[in-house]
Amino acid sequence: MSISTIDAGGYKVFIGDIFDELAHWINENPFSRVIIMMDENTRRYCYPVLDEALPALTEKAGLIEIGSGEVHKNLHTCNYLWEKLTYFGADRNALVINLSGGVLSDMGGFVAATYKRGVRFINLPTTLLSMVDASVGGKLGIDYSGYKNHIGLFTSPQAVFVNPVFLKTLPNRELKSGMAEVLKHGLIADKEYFHDVTNQLNTGKVEYQKLLERSVQIKNNIVLQDPHEKGLRKVLNFGHTVGHAIESWSFESGERLLHGEAIAYGMMVELMLSVRYSGLPEKEAQQALGFLKSYFGSLSLGSEVLIPILQKMHHDKKNRDGKLLFTLLSETGNAVYDVAVDENKVVSAMEEIIVV
Repeated sequence: MSISTIDAGGYKVFIGDIFDELAHWINENPFSRVIIMMDENTRRYCYPVLDEALPALTEKAGLIEIGSGEVHKNLHTCNYLWEKLTYFGADRNALVINLSGGVLSDMGGFVAATYKRGVRFINLPTTLLSMVDASVGGKLGIDYSGYKNHIGLFTSPQAVFVNPVFLKTLPNRELKSGMAEVLKHGLIADKEYFHDVTNQLNTGKVEYQKLLERSVQIKNNIVLQDPHEKGLRKVLNFGHTVGHAIESWSFESGERLLHGEAIAYGMMVELMLSVRYSGLPEKEAQQALGFLKSYFGSLSLGSEVLIPILQKMHHDKKNRDGKLLFTLLSETGNAVYDVAVDENKVVSAMEEIIVV
């Protein structure tokens, strides 16, 4: 498997059979201590792959394990991680390796960036979601008081090493969850790519190396133009205004959805809003909706969930002056941001998509 390299502006993303490249990179950048952060799933399924490939790295590294899932993405877990870094004697010349999915990519980077005012970290993503989204772009954060990514900062990793071999460790539900972000990239930036991905999924023949390269390129091209999300980077939030609210609601209700699942339903709702507010042709909206519904299935909830979910949207970071601001589509492959949407229309769209 060849290695492709993407310049992310200050750091590089390596995609392919990256273990030799990772070893070389660490040898070229001496560190006082290496700490590997994992959850129980990556410790069980992914760490052995890393250990077999790079025993010289793992035998000297300090290992930190936390529980998996969004439920652990909070200050309590951060306290534990800071305590463990202190226990291992990590100083400002240490390196943190996030061997993880999206939750620990966000939180591990946040912990590293705030520990001793910042120690270096790299991402070694292990899920499709983290490979195409969470590990790239420098957004770090944790959930707080029931709201997604409410506390955080922008800090880039030193490098990102993406190895498709880890995808073999994932259950099908996790792969499908990550595919939501892949499909989003096509919807907001590359119509041909969106149709290519849907065709691959329909045939069951997914070329993951090429898919990873294209999705990272799309996200990286946007981030380089707007690293701190003042304008263009907001297009990456398509599906996320509704999706994050659904995800947060699901944690509290006990009906926990994976991030990508919530974003998929968010995209369905926002496709409908795009027809009304940003000129997305009805035919294109129905085509995308049809695929998303067939691939992710239905979410059938009671009408009583609509107001709690709407209330969570009012805490979305993109809002301004009390207005709900959305990223929507003007056509497949082109997104517009800061579109003000009436909350009654949001409720109507949600009723069609997520209510029985």
